[in-house]
This record gives sequence, C-alpha cells and structure tokens, in this order.
Amino acid sequence: MKTNKYGKELTFKFLKRLSKTTFLYTICFIIFYIVGRKICLSVTWYPDDPLYIILTGIFYQGFFLLLIWFIGFLVILIITLMKSLSYIDALVSESKKLITKTDEKITLPEGLKEAEETMNQIKKEALINEKLAQENEQKKNDLIVYLAHDLKTPLTSVIGYLTLLDEEKNLSQKQKNKFIKIALEKSNKLEELINELFEITKYNSETLTIKKEKINLTLLINQVIDEFYPILKEQNKKITFTPQKDIFIKVDPVKIARVFNNLIKNAINYSYDNSEIKIDIKEEKDLIITISNQSKTLTKEELSKLFDKFYRVDYSRNTKLGGSGLGLAIAKEIIKLHDGNISVKSENEETTFTINLPK
Repeated sequence: MKTNKYGKELTFKFLKRLSKTTFLYTICFIIFYIVGRKICLSVTWYPDDPLYIILTGIFYQGFFLLLIWFIGFLVILIITLMKSLSYIDALVSESKKLITKTDEKITLPEGLKEAEETMNQIKKEALINEKLAQENEQKKNDLIVYLAHDLKTPLTSVIGYLTLLDEEKNLSQKQKNKFIKIALEKSNKLEELINELFEITKYNSETLTIKKEKINLTLLINQVIDEFYPILKEQNKKITFTPQKDIFIKVDPVKIARVFNNLIKNAINYSYDNSEIKIDIKEEKDLIITISNQSKTLTKEELSKLFDKFYRVDYSRNTKLGGSGLGLAIAKEIIKLHDGNISVKSENEETTFTINLPK
C-alpha cells in the first residue's frame, strides 16, 4: 500500500498550525477574561444598565464564554484551512510550468519546498529528455539520408553498367570485361555496406554474447597491420608498433581484431600522405592502447559525432577513401561489450584513439 507522503505532511502541518494557534488564542482568551472581569468588578454599575447586563451574562455564564471561544476557534479553523488550501492553488498554478518549454523555475510556498525541488527536477529532466529526443530524431534523419546516399551510389553504378551491357550490343569484349569488373566491385561494396549495417544492428542488441579467450594481443595487432601492407606501400605510409613485450589478455579475438582493423583502416584513410601511424600499448590498471595519425585537426562537434552510425567528417564524404561511416560505431560497440572504453582527441593536426580494456 502506497503512503501519501505529501498528504500526511500537509495534514501534520495543518494540525500543528491549528493546535499552536488555538493554544495561543485560548491563553489570550483566558487573560482577556481575567483582566476584563477585574476591570468590571472595579466599576460601579447600575442594575438596569444594559452594558452591565451583557457583561454579567458574559463573565458569569459559562455557556456564553464557551460560545464566544468557539466562535473564535471557528474563525481560526477557517483561516488555517484556507491557508492549507492555498497550497493546492499554488500547486495547480505552478504545475502548469511543468509543460512549458522554458527554463522558468517552479516556486511554491515555504511549506512545500520539498515538492518544489521535486517538480523542478522533473521539469529539468523533461527538458533534457526533450532535447535528447530532438537530437535523436535529427540523428535518425541524418542516418536515413546517409544510408540512402551510401546505398544508392553503388547501386546506381551497378544498374548503370548492367544497363550498358544489356543495351549496347556493339561493345567489345574488353569493354564488357571492364564494365563487368566495375559492376562487380560496386556490388561487393554494396554487400559490404549491407553487412556492416546488419553488424552494427547486431552489436546494439542486448542479447549479443562474446566468447572470450586468452590471446597474445601484441601478435594479433601485428597480424592486422600486415593485412594493410599493400595499401601502406601504395600510399607511402607506415605504421610504427614496437611493443616491449608480448601482452596477453582475455577477449573475443575475432571481435577485437575487427576493432583494430577498423581503427587502423580509419587512420590510413584519413591521415596525410607520406605520414606515420603510431600504435602503442601501456599496462596500467587497465590495458591502454593508442592509435595516432597525422591528419586535419577535428572540431569538438566533429569529435562528439565521430562514433555515430554513418557519420563522416564532411571532407571525407567526397573522397575515394571514405568508408561507410560504420567502422568506428562498430568498434565502440565491441569495446563496450568487453566492459572497456574508447575515446578520441584531436589537436595540433594529430588524431588519437585511446582504448581502455580491463585486464
């Protein structure tokens, strides 16, 4: 059974105020009676004096005294009750501010300060939730726009080249092979994007499980780096990773490999030409891995959105190297599954991703 906290509190305050006021009123009434009676006794009255008759009835008849006291008590009761009811008016009036979108604070009488604090907290949380809802709605709209764009681009190319192959009967075998190769590349790109979309949806599912096992993290990172050797050579970039020793950790090897694949790919794609990518591991309370690359310094707004699904900084959307915008979001979800944390900072034309993994 729920307890009516504020109802009991208001009732207690009402009874306390009524008792206190009644007590003071009764003391004053007794004092007035004693002083009044003495004054009346010190005066010489005529038996037929109307005032004498009235005062005699008041001071010597208990019924009249009780009646006068009771009338005064009723006045006190009504005033006290009206004071308590004014709290309800204040609550109704101020509660309207709960639905306003301004930051105007709710102000209640002194006896309702706790309720005032609660209502202001509710309003504050409502404004925050509304702002978050608007931001999420905007993110959803952006996601749809990006998804439509990223799916449409390779799909349009596939349809275009297949249409040429179907309609142009005089194409040479060399041209046909070229168009088929391009259509296949675009189809693979489309498949990769769809797979990543399903993957990020899967990582957001609460039912997803990971299979941890003890691995040599140093060896795993070196293996991931080796996969990028052709791209590094083509772009005249290099990766520096010189750990002091082999480091072992219990993780899901497949998913952690995906994290480093995504982060290293991101570092290669958006780093300056002929630059160096640095990877470092430190053993502290947690395992700390950093991946740094030389690139354009990102703004605070860009950094805050970097792990959002389908988000890419503006200049990368027009480049050949721009990915789906899902790689960093997937990396973040995998690290969260391992009870870790991933963050990023960008200053002095250097962007650094930092991964914290519990040992």
